[in-house]
Amino acid sequence: MVKIWMLLLTMKQADIRDLADDIFSLLDSSYPDTIEFLRYRSSFELLISVILSAQTTDRQVMEVTPALFSRYPGPEELSEARLDDIMDIIRSTGFYKVKADNIKKTAGMLVQDFNSKVPDTIEKLILLPGVGRKSANVILGAVFGKPAVIVDTHFARVVKRLGLTEQKDPDKIEYEIAQLIAGEKQYRFSMTVNLHGREVCHARKPLCGSCFLSRLCRSAVL
Repeated sequence: MVKIWMLLLTMKQADIRDLADDIFSLLDSSYPDTIEFLRYRSSFELLISVILSAQTTDRQVMEVTPALFSRYPGPEELSEARLDDIMDIIRSTGFYKVKADNIKKTAGMLVQDFNSKVPDTIEKLILLPGVGRKSANVILGAVFGKPAVIVDTHFARVVKRLGLTEQKDPDKIEYEIAQLIAGEKQYRFSMTVNLHGREVCHARKPLCGSCFLSRLCRSAVL
């Protein structure tokens, strides 16, 4: 029997969209209804957490945020904090000087420009220091329920292995996947793909033999 991945080179866009839908259905039915990699109680806490998560682990972020938000529970308090005090709290997340500066400035912008509210468009979110498209999409999907393709290293690795994109640039990957997955499914797709990358489709040794997507994957080694 010819493997599905052998046909990918000749597939039309509509066929690739059908493949993406099949992949989504399997992911959606295989993972928990709620997937959260960071703990947060408000859009503000999630925003600051995703800024802190750059080049570190989610677990490391969650080790410092309780103390950070206990001391600075909102954008007003954080914007007025001493930079040295912020750095002391978040030091273990790495690049703490840059991150401390970013979250203090972001808090200040929230107060001054957005009435202390987290904005709900990607155009406004990426104006905040330390917030790129990936972080902005996390906020849009998790907080506001808007279409959001979140391209981190796990997501990029999995969708490329599956043959849904040939792109390497995160922005181009985001655009191409957004053309394949319906808006109302994009955030769920992003989270399940990310979890699949963490648990099954590892960077060095993917567990192809036990992967429920292997029959649809052009990169599967069985």
